[in-house]
Amino acid sequence: MSISAVVEPSALPYRPCVGVMLLNGDGKVWLGRRLPKWVGDKSAHIWQMPQGGINKGESPRDAALRELEEETSVTDVEVLQEIPHWLTYDLPDELVGIALKGRYRGQRQRWFAMRFHGSDQDIGIGARGGRKAEFDAWRWSPIEDVPRLIVPFKRPIYETVIREFGHLARAGS
Repeated sequence: MSISAVVEPSALPYRPCVGVMLLNGDGKVWLGRRLPKWVGDKSAHIWQMPQGGINKGESPRDAALRELEEETSVTDVEVLQEIPHWLTYDLPDELVGIALKGRYRGQRQRWFAMRFHGSDQDIGIGARGGRKAEFDAWRWSPIEDVPRLIVPFKRPIYETVIREFGHLARAGS
């Protein structure tokens, strides 16, 4: 019997977290290729924007800036916009009880758009400060390419983020 067959998804909470659409001066979106964990197909759909949990007592904005620095080493940013409400997604049944340390049925996210003012040399995705690396590669992608690179169960969130922040993805915006 699989773990997901034992765990009733509706009994689990959503993990509170944040996401960041990081845009460069050309209006391209930063994506990191996740180190394989629990995603079934390791060859595709493992790119994502920076995201992570909110610590107790931390504001979503502070969490977004911290997660961005932890995952990418990026600090030279301007916060452009925030989606003022929570976006949620559910894990597929086969990942409930496995992904997100088995404690959550999905995530409840606050998203921020930020403009990167540094250079590509400022970006670092390796392990540091006792933390494991989240990504094994990164790239700047045109915004229209982002949804097809994301795991399918996160696509509706990413499509919403793109609708909300798409106007910011024009060069020089």
